[in-house]
Amino acid sequence: MRPVAEKHQIDSLEQLRLRLAEFAEKRDWQQFHSPKNLAMALIVETAELVEHFQWLTEKQSWEPGVEKRSAVSLELADILIYLIRIADQLDVDLIMAATDKIEINEKRYPADKVRGKALRAAEYE
Repeated sequence: MRPVAEKHQIDSLEQLRLRLAEFAEKRDWQQFHSPKNLAMALIVETAELVEHFQWLTEKQSWEPGVEKRSAVSLELADILIYLIRIADQLDVDLIMAATDKIEINEKRYPADKVRGKALRAAEYE
């Protein structure tokens, strides 16, 4: 069961983008939110996520337990927040970009050719 935010119910990337922009504006943090700084923060948060899985077996990674799942959830939130902020700063529509990327990947990795294999695109040629 996922926790539901009662005070600020957000159900779209656009609502979240607006909330994050407001959060940064109220704290005068826009000056720190350059694409470079946000990209660096995104990498740091991603490394913190990886840290929770370091040394776990594959099975353990699927069953992290309540405390670790909560910590992982917060790291994923940090990653999403920085990703949305950098996209906002660069005027990138993440839904459109993801849709475009899925279409590219569908061509690079045709299901009938790659099913059950995990190779790089060039290795299928």
